[in-house]
Amino acid sequence: MRVSKRTTEILKRLDDVYGTDDICYLEHDNDWQFLIAVIMSAQCTDARVNMVTKDLFKKYDTIEKMAGADLEELEQDIHSVGFYHNKAKNIILCMRRLITEYGGKVPSDMDDLLTLPGVGRKTANVIRGNIYREPSVVVDTHVKRISKRLGLTKETDPEKVEYDLMKRLPKENWIRYNMQIITLGRTICTARSPKCGECFLNDLCKAEDKRI
Repeated sequence: MRVSKRTTEILKRLDDVYGTDDICYLEHDNDWQFLIAVIMSAQCTDARVNMVTKDLFKKYDTIEKMAGADLEELEQDIHSVGFYHNKAKNIILCMRRLITEYGGKVPSDMDDLLTLPGVGRKTANVIRGNIYREPSVVVDTHVKRISKRLGLTKETDPEKVEYDLMKRLPKENWIRYNMQIITLGRTICTARSPKCGECFLNDLCKAEDKRI
């Protein structure tokens, strides 16, 4: 694929600042634990999820125990991650489906992943990228917002943003671009008060409200 000079420079600077290692911040020992951690991470920090899973995965140390968990008890176990009613219900149903349909193994196919309760495209791409090393573009709020500011997409629908980035970014950059942009969004290009003066991509940014 042909990558523009401007996009190439954006990617180079991201690599220079954040490195080229694909880092996963959610702690886990196997694929089903990682899936649970990703489900819990929706609108919650990775640090908080890791605090909860530290004890959670000791209590439910097999996929069968998690699938057989009491709903109200699990809700209390994960209460602090927020939206715990839906998350607890989806975790139990998801683990049961993994056992009955996939032999207790998290599938790698996108269509199969999307049949799991609580799993949308974002979660599925996180799974594919981190567990199976399948080049995947994960579009969360940071990636959607900052990619638009950088002029890499004009779309607002996450799936359309995903396809735009797949067209514009080399496959080898997909996974780490996700993590790099999320880090940038949490530290510099924040939603409410972007620190444009501190941003190493300032001169390449196309945001109309950019602060010089």
